[in-house]
Amino acid sequence: MTGPTPARGSGPSGSADSPRRDAPAPRNAQRGTRDRDPAGRARNSRPRDALGRPLPRDAAGEPQLPDQPALSPEAALGLAQELIDSGRPFSAHEVLEASWKAAPPAERALWRGLAQVAVGLTHAQRGNARGAVALLRRGAQGVAGYATSPPHGIDAAPVASRAAELADLIEHDGLAAAPAALRISLRSGPG
Repeated sequence: MTGPTPARGSGPSGSADSPRRDAPAPRNAQRGTRDRDPAGRARNSRPRDALGRPLPRDAAGEPQLPDQPALSPEAALGLAQELIDSGRPFSAHEVLEASWKAAPPAERALWRGLAQVAVGLTHAQRGNARGAVALLRRGAQGVAGYATSPPHGIDAAPVASRAAELADLIEHDGLAAAPAALRISLRSGPG
């Protein structure tokens, strides 16, 4: 007859206060420490492709946008739209994210929504239908909250509507059925 089985983590080699020997090392310990900026914020200096995926450190990647304060709202919208139109929604997301972080509190949900729409387009380009649908819908909801009084000439209602339509189209008909771009500011042309 055998006695009770010791609880996991108990006993001389696995006491409750000693780490498990079979536990994997933390991610940073396996790959080295993360790149950090002078303020200590995590940065990734690896080059990236046009869709924002990291490349090997010695690869030539897409030109990075300068790490600068947010642009004026009009300049950010114009640059983000140019980037989306040229098939670089990941870079557009970075521009919009900088604006989101610098925006007054009353506008943050709008800029976050626009950035999420750009990430949704990025997921669509990467072939991730589930991610595209989720981010396009989340972004559409954020932008829709500004439909009645949109700042900076953003035609929020059509942007939100079109992002939601793209999400539905991808969900029902697949990625091939959806266009790769949309207008985030309808002041200067069709969607």
